[in-house]
Amino acid sequence: MTKTREQLMVPRAEPRTYYDRPVLKKPVWKWYIPAYFFTGGMAGAAAPLSFAARVRGNRRLARRAGLVSLAGIAASPVFLIADLGKPGRWYNMLRVAKPTSPMSVGTWLISAFGPLTGAAVLSDLTGVFPGLGELCDALAAFIGPAVSTYTAVLTADTAIPAWHEAWRELPAIFAGGSAASAGAATVLITPAADAEPARRLVVLGSLMELGADRAMEERLGDLAEPYTSGKASTPAKAAKGLLAAGAALALAGRRRPLLGKAGAAATLAGVALTRWSIFQAGFESAEHPRFTVQPQRERISV
Repeated sequence: MTKTREQLMVPRAEPRTYYDRPVLKKPVWKWYIPAYFFTGGMAGAAAPLSFAARVRGNRRLARRAGLVSLAGIAASPVFLIADLGKPGRWYNMLRVAKPTSPMSVGTWLISAFGPLTGAAVLSDLTGVFPGLGELCDALAAFIGPAVSTYTAVLTADTAIPAWHEAWRELPAIFAGGSAASAGAATVLITPAADAEPARRLVVLGSLMELGADRAMEERLGDLAEPYTSGKASTPAKAAKGLLAAGAALALAGRRRPLLGKAGAAATLAGVALTRWSIFQAGFESAEHPRFTVQPQRERISV
């Protein structure tokens, strides 16, 4: 008797573990890494905002967005080197360029982006070599999106289940949060009359992050538990509320600048909490072996 295709399929199995012991070691990253996710993302997204504002003749907004980008990228290596433990390890990573390694690509992106941003801001503030400054501004804007999102690829390119299984949505989450934080930081230091493009960036970035986060949780199903329960759930829920409130207040800021600045502050807090919740979810998923075993067995049973 010939068996049907359905009979030949392996039945869905319950995840089994080895005496409930963790299959993976917890990440060794410290709080410096989510801090870098925040500052680096903000810096990368602020560069295109600065360039676009300069092209449209809004020099006041362009200058302030450039300062936001410079501040973010100046802080980023500090957090990375602090996590590495020794400054020499940073220089050692520059000895090779490996396109298949997100860490190697990211190191070179930051090493190029920082000087370009610094040169563009310095030229803008002093008026020295304006042509060179504009070229550096354009180049920084070109690689800025990669600076904002390569960390999502780096995070997903690990064995940590909560990060690896979310590889489709993490770049969108990071891109949206980076845009929202860049717009929010710029709104805080820019006169309301010149800040409209930055306010729009707050709204669009917040909606993008919230939408991608929702899509991630729906697609992951049971594997989304590290994001929706435990230590990661509290900052994640707070982040969603702050991002929604920040977007609403940013819209109201067109007529009431104080509300716009309040929305910008809420957005910055929301983006920072999202990065922290993703960080915490990775630790939780590594501690519980079923998050490692379940997706492996599901792939085998298909």
